[in-house]
Amino acid sequence: MQRRTLIKNLGGALLAPALPFSFQPKDRRPVLRVAHLTDVHLKDKLDAPARFRRCLQHVQSQQPGVDFILNGGDIVFDMNKENLDTINTQWKLWHDIVGAECHLPIHYALGNHDIWWNENDKGQALYGKQYSLGQLELSSPYYSFEKSGWKFIVLDSVHLDIDNTWYIGKLGETQLSWLENELNSADAHMPVCVLSHIPILTATLMVEDNIVNKWTMLGGDMHTDTAKIIDLFYRHPNVKLCLSGHIHLRDKVVYNDVTFICNGAVSGAWWNGNKRQTAPGYGLIDFYADGGFTEKYVNY
Repeated sequence: MQRRTLIKNLGGALLAPALPFSFQPKDRRPVLRVAHLTDVHLKDKLDAPARFRRCLQHVQSQQPGVDFILNGGDIVFDMNKENLDTINTQWKLWHDIVGAECHLPIHYALGNHDIWWNENDKGQALYGKQYSLGQLELSSPYYSFEKSGWKFIVLDSVHLDIDNTWYIGKLGETQLSWLENELNSADAHMPVCVLSHIPILTATLMVEDNIVNKWTMLGGDMHTDTAKIIDLFYRHPNVKLCLSGHIHLRDKVVYNDVTFICNGAVSGAWWNGNKRQTAPGYGLIDFYADGGFTEKYVNY
């Protein structure tokens, strides 16, 4: 999987000033239970439809019950360079399975595989993100909603690189301003959970096969505007949790009392077993009235 625009020599410096996580909850009343499913990459091969059905059944068998699903993107296997017939078939399979097997509300973020970037189809009205937005009945790829005293912000983290042939992780100035306005206008006492496809901050890139202290991080692996986003979060201490996928690995980084979790992948290694040591699975998060939460990764 090609990643463009290098961020070099980052090393461990990004994590150096991290503070210990010392949140002491005062009100442990659970108000929400949410399942975070990301990187399903649904296709009609490798028994993926049956496995995805089992995943949805597993989510809905949890006790206490799950209130809704946060889908972190890469919903279908790949729209990047496919023809329209193939894309239509993938999305029909998605709607058929979800319609039959899932009774929970689903809130979606778009992943890089949910975007139609076939250069031969640029004249199509559905080119880019518009096709998937239509399938998901979304008017915008980024939005927010509130539920049970928590604010959820869904970001659009996938954008074309400067050469317009591949993607990098970023918000862009318009969306960054929107995010700042969302946080400024929110009740300062309302805890915030952020969902993105590409991680805002992750340590998973350091377990790739690189020479120690010579890590090369690619612009498609992690947000390229991480510093700006973290600075914004630092000014809004009600931001508690950021969820992502994309890397297909599970990790947790705590920085400035914000917890960044990359929750593996429902498809594991694209329906070919584990991705390194991370089995196919999903995140399960319990949200509390005081802004606290507990979470775990579930191998379904």
